[in-house]
Amino acid sequence: MPDPDFPAATPRSRVRVPLRFHDGYSTDADLVTFHGLADDREHVAVVLGTPAPGTPPLVRLHSECLTGDVFGSARCDCGPQLREAVERIADRGGVLLYLRQEGRGIGLYNKLDAYALQDDGLDTYQANAALGLPEDARDYTAAAQMLRALGIGELDLLSNNPDKAEQLRTLGIDVRDRVPTGVFTTAHNVRYLRAKVLQTRHTLPLDSLAELTAG
Repeated sequence: MPDPDFPAATPRSRVRVPLRFHDGYSTDADLVTFHGLADDREHVAVVLGTPAPGTPPLVRLHSECLTGDVFGSARCDCGPQLREAVERIADRGGVLLYLRQEGRGIGLYNKLDAYALQDDGLDTYQANAALGLPEDARDYTAAAQMLRALGIGELDLLSNNPDKAEQLRTLGIDVRDRVPTGVFTTAHNVRYLRAKVLQTRHTLPLDSLAELTAG
């Protein structure tokens, strides 16, 4: 596949950071920053472990979620997905791209406004639309730039979201396989997860989510 027509990014800095999680899990990672990203945002690559020879790296594109990643909000599954991804990538060897795309790209304040509409019965996609915003505003050009700057052209993608794999392939990255994440349900996020299955084809068990929603 020919290279898409977008400028190359270059590594800016690389620093070793010990990661420690609330459940006691710990590992060390290299955090890499970049020059020349297409959207001028401060995305970070978290490089974990070393893939075995002949094995493509395991990669996750993780969109920033202040409420879930930092405050442990149960309205989404972002925090548990981040925690799981770090351990799985460290074991296999690969990269977690931490992308500054709060609220599927609409920003923190708009996401909280959408939460208020969800409290009135709308799902996460309907709430965005009611605010005049895209259901999903994320573009992964910067992610492809980051991967190329790290020398990664082939990977296995840790994600339930087919759009991430499709965009990366369009951008010239060889996504060999899409590896599903775990399913992290709470009493507060079941309808959110079910909406992702119905609206954007996320690979989550719809039957069990439907049962939980009905209950």
